[in-house]
Amino acid sequence: MKKKILLIAMPSLHFIRWVSNLKNTNYELYWFDILNRGYINELPYVNQITNWQKRKKSYIKGEYFLEKKVTSLYNSISPLLKTSIDEKLLEILETLKPDLIHSFEMQNCSYPILKTFKKFSHIKWLYSCWGSDMYYYSNNKKHKKRIISVLQKISHLHTDNKRDYTIAKQLGFKGKHVGIIPGGTGYDLKNMYELRTPILKRNIILVKGYQHTFGRSINVLKALAGILEIKKYKQAYSIIAFGCHKETIDYIVKNKLKIKYYTRTELSHDDLIYLFGKSRVYVGNSISDGLPNTLLEAIVMNTFPIQSNPGRVTEEVIEHGVNGFLINDPNNIKLIKNLILKALNDDNLILKSAELNQQLAEKKLDLEFNKQKVIKVYKNIISEKR
Repeated sequence: MKKKILLIAMPSLHFIRWVSNLKNTNYELYWFDILNRGYINELPYVNQITNWQKRKKSYIKGEYFLEKKVTSLYNSISPLLKTSIDEKLLEILETLKPDLIHSFEMQNCSYPILKTFKKFSHIKWLYSCWGSDMYYYSNNKKHKKRIISVLQKISHLHTDNKRDYTIAKQLGFKGKHVGIIPGGTGYDLKNMYELRTPILKRNIILVKGYQHTFGRSINVLKALAGILEIKKYKQAYSIIAFGCHKETIDYIVKNKLKIKYYTRTELSHDDLIYLFGKSRVYVGNSISDGLPNTLLEAIVMNTFPIQSNPGRVTEEVIEHGVNGFLINDPNNIKLIKNLILKALNDDNLILKSAELNQQLAEKKLDLEFNKQKVIKVYKNIISEKR
């Protein structure tokens, strides 16, 4: 009899890439679309539980306002208005009887299942830590309490870095750590290498345009504005910002910066990889993150990485001044400007870092290598006695 795995996640490229590793394995795969976002066309081999939230009562005037402005009150009355996550998950677990639950991300995909899971604690629960799940939110009193509650119930933990496993242990996690694997697993190195332009012929500075709770791209743009005032750089380089939030775009437009920008939905992943292959430097800046996938993509594409280092996680793959630069103060515009200038002026550093990063990619980021690690994770967990 095939073993059943219930996957609980928001629809995202990283989730799709992770699950694709299980396509030809002998498991029955189920996805609970916990945010009710709809069918994922890229995963036809997964049984998808979506479009599940049904109305119990007709829409009530003021309901949208309550949901957005008085969330705690809305959450308390929501089960009276429509099918709740608890109700649907209870139905799924009673019917499906999975051998393993795997939740991806903490706040949206693990908090909400905790109440129902307590009735099914005999089932193994693997949780994949994403981004700022624990590093940032464990500093908030309310979130810390909820994170601890989840960590007490999960039997297995997957992280993309050492830092988050350390935090989990500090918060009381006593289960098994299944290892460090990138959130999107690995990359098809051979095909990606074909998209790389010779390094010293590249003339793009690529910037991650996140400006939100964690992202600090505007500080990078302020640093670049100073660089654009210098004639030789203004003539030699184009600056492109991708994945831009509205605040980033507003800043570029207001200050009339000669920076090409793309919103968060304008570029496909293939488009972004193509841009990496033409960029000399990549800059990502935030106050909190896990191990950014864009950093790993820069490494694969021989784009010199300049990346913030929240919780010292980036230094797990980047040695400052050797295969990239670390931004240890994401609010220090002068520091960021100087790092970018160093990367533009030192061809030997750029070439040497590319050589080292290719070795790193082939050792740790290869798709088939990480695919086998993912398959082994599930095999080991399911074979264990609870």
